[in-house]
Amino acid sequence: MRAERNEATGLLRKVVTGAAAVAMLASSLASAQAANFFEKNFWLSGPNYSGNVPACDLPAAISEIRGRFATTESRFWNSSLKIDSFDHVREIAFRPWGEEYMPRRYCSAEVVISGTEGPVPHAPAQYNGGKAAGSTVVHPARRTIYYSLIEDGGFQSFSWGVEWCVDGFDRSWTYAPNCRMAQP
Repeated sequence: MRAERNEATGLLRKVVTGAAAVAMLASSLASAQAANFFEKNFWLSGPNYSGNVPACDLPAAISEIRGRFATTESRFWNSSLKIDSFDHVREIAFRPWGEEYMPRRYCSAEVVISGTEGPVPHAPAQYNGGKAAGSTVVHPARRTIYYSLIEDGGFQSFSWGVEWCVDGFDRSWTYAPNCRMAQP
């Protein structure tokens, strides 16, 4: 009796597996259909960008770049470098890829960077009272910064955001080569 039950259960499993395989094959061979009413109109409207992106010389954007540059330099690169001033701020492009993409305003400016840089990575280290000390470099230098202001690019897409790259200070090569990937 028990052997007959196991045999019937095994046969039922084979039939169900075969039917599922035939159904999947038939559904994959069916022609593609357009989206129905609910798929088109129920919270699937797509991106609706207004193109409301601030100007390149917005004080809040410049302040954001200054703060994040100083934080990055001190936290990750052991330096006290900071951006002192922005000069010759200009727009490079606005929505260079068309209306259907996320609106971005590309900008460039000349910045003055000052401060001291921590141990230079390729300089020979010197022993200094229990710490290996490398040479320090003072930077009162003018550099070019490329940045973009992005609609809905801020915290949880509530406001605009900013991405930036200072030529000569892209140490993690995020926008390599020479900040080229930060430009349109």
